[in-house]
Amino acid sequence: MIRIENVSFKHRATPILSDISLDIPKGGVVALIGPNGAGKSTLLSLVARLQPLQAGVISVDGLPVDTTPSRDLAKVLAILRQDTTIASRLRVRELVGFGRFPHGRGRLTQEDDAIVDAAVAQFDLTDLSDRFIETLSGGQRQRALVAMAFAQDTDYLLLDEPLNNLDMYYARALMRSLRSVADANGKTVVIVLHDINQASAHADRIVAMKSGRIIADGTPGEILTPDMLDTVFGFRMRVETIEGKPFALHQL
Repeated sequence: MIRIENVSFKHRATPILSDISLDIPKGGVVALIGPNGAGKSTLLSLVARLQPLQAGVISVDGLPVDTTPSRDLAKVLAILRQDTTIASRLRVRELVGFGRFPHGRGRLTQEDDAIVDAAVAQFDLTDLSDRFIETLSGGQRQRALVAMAFAQDTDYLLLDEPLNNLDMYYARALMRSLRSVADANGKTVVIVLHDINQASAHADRIVAMKSGRIIADGTPGEILTPDMLDTVFGFRMRVETIEGKPFALHQL
């Protein structure tokens, strides 16, 4: 379980998060939604210890994120940031192989190679595995980064806006892959999404944030209502139910 208790965070004098408490049990897909500046990415970065805790407590399976050795934390939790920088002369398979670094410190075993191959296949990168990163489109690069995080083979996978640069086909394919690994492998996927309909289609639970606070937490059916979406995003949306799932027609 990821347990977040009374977490607040400021950037200089500006409050970013205010008294956040949230439990995320093992298994399934949890989507974080909300307008720009809601604090979603900051919360994810604190869970992954990319920024130091200022107030409150965060633990992952009982391991305090602020005191657990980095190598131990990296074996239970992986994160894909928005702003990941990668060397252009790496090949795709080499990049995905970096996900195994916490386990073997760069020395890949046969088991590591098998996990990398599975990650490459899971995210439809087999035909691109020998390509240099610099030759890829933005969407292809994004899929390779997700595969690298997945190859870390942790129980918890944190993804910050992984649909960036993906077209409709690959956005749908990526969300289906994440749903599949959560169901088949018992993974816990926590994902920041701007596409609320992707959240509705694939997440078990949606946590809505605004102005550094959690203002709603529930199933897609509980969150995707005209009243709740108005509260979160500041305007009313028409919501239709298709095959039992709510979808917001926010373009209308």
